[in-house]
Amino acid sequence: MKGQKSHQIVKDGLFILENLTHRGAVGADPLMGDGAGILVQIPDRFFREEMALQGVTLPKAGEYAVGYLFMPQDEAQIAHFKQVITEVVAEEGQTLLGFREVPVDNASLSKAEHIAATEPHHVQVFIGAGRDAATNAEFERRLFTLRKVISNRIYDAFEGAETGFYPVSLSTKTIVYKGMFLAYQVAAYFKDLADPRFESAVALVHQRFSTNTFPSWKLAHPYRMVAHNGEINTLRANVNWMAARQASVSSPLFGEDISKLWPISYEGQSDTACFDNALEFLVQGGYPLSHAVMMLIPEAWAGNQLMAP
Repeated sequence: MKGQKSHQIVKDGLFILENLTHRGAVGADPLMGDGAGILVQIPDRFFREEMALQGVTLPKAGEYAVGYLFMPQDEAQIAHFKQVITEVVAEEGQTLLGFREVPVDNASLSKAEHIAATEPHHVQVFIGAGRDAATNAEFERRLFTLRKVISNRIYDAFEGAETGFYPVSLSTKTIVYKGMFLAYQVAAYFKDLADPRFESAVALVHQRFSTNTFPSWKLAHPYRMVAHNGEINTLRANVNWMAARQASVSSPLFGEDISKLWPISYEGQSDTACFDNALEFLVQGGYPLSHAVMMLIPEAWAGNQLMAP
C-alpha cells in the first residue's frame, strides 16, 4: 500500500500461499501438486549484485528487463534456445546483457521418474533497452514483441511439438517464480526467494486446482498479468474470435510489427493462459488495464430493469 519494497512482503506472500493449501489439488502422488507460484516486482538490488558476480553491470532500474525461462534439461537444446534468444534480441534492436542459471533445490519434489522428468532447467535472461525504447512503455512493448518472436520461432521450428521451452515472464517491472508445486514447495524450491536482498512491494500468489487441463509446469499460476481460480466455459469461442480478429486489428503503437504477435494464444493452452494472453495484448496495444479487464469480463447487465437503453 505504501509502495515500499521489502523482503518481508515476499515472506508474507509465501506465508499466505502456504495457508491456501486447502485450495490446492494433490494427485495420487502426495508430493505432486497442480501448480503454485508467486509474482513479485523485479528485486533490483538482488539481481544487480548477482549479475555483478558475472561481471555484468545492469543499467538503472526500468532500463533493463528480466526474463524467466523454463528450458529442457538437455544441454544441447539449452544452448540452441539461448542462441535463438541472442539472435532475436539483436534483430529486435535490444541489448542482451547476459544469462543467469537460477539456483533451485528439488529435495521436496516427487522422485517418481515420470514426474521428475518434467522438471525444467531454470534460466533468467537480462535484456537492456535499445532501439525504439526511449520510454519504459515503449520498451515493454518491444519486449512483448521480442518474446512472441522467440516463442513463434521455436514453435514453428519444432512444428508445435513440446520442447520444454517456455517464457514464464519478461518485463522491466515484474517476475514470476512458479512450477508444478504444492504451496509449501515454492519457497523450498527457489533459493532466490529466501535471500534477504530479494525485495518487492507486491506479492501475488496462487495455488492451482486443475479442472480441465492436465497439470504441467507452464500451466501453473500466476501468469504474466493474472492469477485466476475458476473456469471460462466459452473458451473455444473466445480463442476462435481472437484468431478471427487478427485480420482486422491494428494499433499505432505496433504498426507493421503487429503481425509478429500472432497467434495471441497457442493451441492447447488453458483458459486462464488464453485470458492472460488476451489481456496482455490489449494493454500493450494501448488500452488502460482497467478498461481491458472490463472488456474481457463484461458486467452481467442483461435483464437489468434500471439501465437506460
